[in-house]
Amino acid sequence: MTTIYTLLIVLVAFLVYSVVMWLYQRRIVKTVNQDEFRQGYRKAQLIDVREPNEYEAGHVLGARNIPLSQLKMRKSEIRSDKPVYLYCQNGMRSGRAAQFLHRKGYKDLTQLEGGFKKWTGRIKAKK
Repeated sequence: MTTIYTLLIVLVAFLVYSVVMWLYQRRIVKTVNQDEFRQGYRKAQLIDVREPNEYEAGHVLGARNIPLSQLKMRKSEIRSDKPVYLYCQNGMRSGRAAQFLHRKGYKDLTQLEGGFKKWTGRIKAKK
């Protein structure tokens, strides 16, 4: 019986944590559709936070690749006084990147809804 209660407590704690993180992320990063993303990223820093092999397979034209796994070391490559547009494959890593950047003082953060897998705009890929 105590195992069931323990499992239930863990499940509830996980759900509460997930909801709190989702609400926090919604507050710090604006999630926009493709049209809004396309209109704004030309005046911003466009960062692809996927790994290099994903980036090379295809990326939004004009994007710089700063993988989430390297963001801590390469944060200085991103200006805090300009808007930052982030995307990844489906929106999870870009959300985590936005949380990290927000903690470091970045304020104008936007991410692509649905990530690169939903992108229908122009892309560049290695041949």
